[in-house]
Amino acid sequence: MKKSEEQFVGTQEKNRSHYGLHPDADLDETEQKLLETFKRNRNHSLKTLIGIYKGHYLELFLSIFFFAIKHSPAWVLPIVTANIVNIATERGGDAGRKIMIQVGIMVVLIAQNVLTNYFYTLFYARAIRNVERDLRCSLVRRLQQLSISYHNEMQSGRLQSKIMRDVEQIETLSKQIFISMLSIIMNIAVSFAVVVTKSMTVFVFFLATIPVAVVIMAAFKGKIKRYNRVFRKDMEETSVHVMEMIEMIPVTRAHALEEKETHKMAHQLYHVASSGLSLDMVQSYFSSISWAAFQIFQVLCLGFTGYLASQGKISVGEVVMYQTYFASIVAQVSSIITLLPTIAKGLESVDSIGDVMLCHDVEEYNNKKKLPSIRGEITFENTGFQYPNGETPVFSHLNLTIKEGETVAFVGESGAGKTTILNMVIGFLHATEGRVLIDGQDMERINLKSYRSNIAVVPQTPILFSGTIRENITYGKEDISDERLMEIIRAANLEEVIEQMPDGVETMVTERGSNLSGGQRQRISIARAFIRDPKVLILDEATSALDSISEEKIQTATERLVKDRTTLIVAHRLSTIRNADHIAVIGKGGLREYGTYDELMEKKGEFYQLRQLQL
Repeated sequence: MKKSEEQFVGTQEKNRSHYGLHPDADLDETEQKLLETFKRNRNHSLKTLIGIYKGHYLELFLSIFFFAIKHSPAWVLPIVTANIVNIATERGGDAGRKIMIQVGIMVVLIAQNVLTNYFYTLFYARAIRNVERDLRCSLVRRLQQLSISYHNEMQSGRLQSKIMRDVEQIETLSKQIFISMLSIIMNIAVSFAVVVTKSMTVFVFFLATIPVAVVIMAAFKGKIKRYNRVFRKDMEETSVHVMEMIEMIPVTRAHALEEKETHKMAHQLYHVASSGLSLDMVQSYFSSISWAAFQIFQVLCLGFTGYLASQGKISVGEVVMYQTYFASIVAQVSSIITLLPTIAKGLESVDSIGDVMLCHDVEEYNNKKKLPSIRGEITFENTGFQYPNGETPVFSHLNLTIKEGETVAFVGESGAGKTTILNMVIGFLHATEGRVLIDGQDMERINLKSYRSNIAVVPQTPILFSGTIRENITYGKEDISDERLMEIIRAANLEEVIEQMPDGVETMVTERGSNLSGGQRQRISIARAFIRDPKVLILDEATSALDSISEEKIQTATERLVKDRTTLIVAHRLSTIRNADHIAVIGKGGLREYGTYDELMEKKGEFYQLRQLQL
């Protein structure tokens, strides 16, 4: 990093601290407060929006206070203008002095704007940015708590849209409230206050504009909300399609399907553009009708006050003052109307975030027994599982005990329930009948977070993140020494790979590990499992998609890894599980066969038939 960049980053960190932005917020407490706000104000978007700023009300009050001071020149100017016009028309002997006093007042009021605007912006912006951070942090934390079933059903593109786009819409709405709405409300209030002290006749005329504004807003409010909801959902759907398209690019290119994919995306984008255009047109009708109505009122105001001046009931200067205030009211009401689409988008985003925050499909850890350590005995006691929308159980009446330190391999046809069994041992899925026991304790009654700290999973498709090889291996165990790290690298057969890398263990892994081979990614995944030193190890077809050389290296690493650990393996290549203590054949709704490799081969049952197919 260049020196200027380092200075810039350092300055940014100082600024964050100076302006009151702190990264060490209590996420548990923050999420709980926001969750309570969403629950308490369910189906009331505006109340929810106000509620999420709880704890920042003082900052918002100070922001309003400084806004009133900094914006005072706009309210005083019409009065000063009227005074100067009246002084000029009266042509008194001290007219010059009086005009200079009026000008001096305005100069002082304008000059103070510089300082008061700084404090006004600081207080409202700090509150908004902290709430923006809290919302995103709470959404991320909530997503970490929601069940795997929820994530399987909800596309990641939709969730990304909620974290980024919806929070951004709430931020935009909040800014508009403290930049535009605050100005609008105060300008209207001051204008009415001045007019009512000057002339009740003109004030009554001003009041006639309110019913017109209410009728116009009521006529369009429902439509704008409906069109915004449709557009928001279409945008979420598009986000899903874009993410899928990006992930599918290698497959698309390999099969020369670029045009097909482009046309498919074009159809989705056309759909979004169409719903966006419908929203734009509704907003356009709303704005144009509002503008025309209030411009007519402004012309009528000019004629009305001009007539009063001609009758000697008000002065010429007051005509200018009333016209200025009425023009301000018209502009503010028009601004409210213009802001309605932004308000509708922001409130719709509040509801969208509420969908995640109020989802009940979460893993509950409270009041459940923590397991600081486990032996590794796993028991399936008359266990069955059926997916919520499934017509038949995946399996039922499964009775099986896996002893501490034992290696059991699960084999069978695709869809037989092998991976489902592993997911139940991890705690991703819960038995719909019977029980799964860990060291004799029902998994439904234990704190799964504490239990999972004692297990490691090596999935069929290794999951790597953008970062160094070291960071990917030590994920969750960053305090590992270099000596221990090198032991694990050797045990995982990664030493040769690391030596070939330009920066060794500090080599950056690109997105999804695209700069590594399948075997290299899998060995990093195995090293990650090694570093956790688990009591229970789960291997889900860890070598199924690899060449024979990579398979052999991973097989060697796996044999080292499973030693003295309870290990569950889902095997695709049956030759890789010869050394397993027992093999469980899963099929037709349950456990079909169980025994050692040699026992099952001698039996010449289902396992024998499966093995013969691979010879």
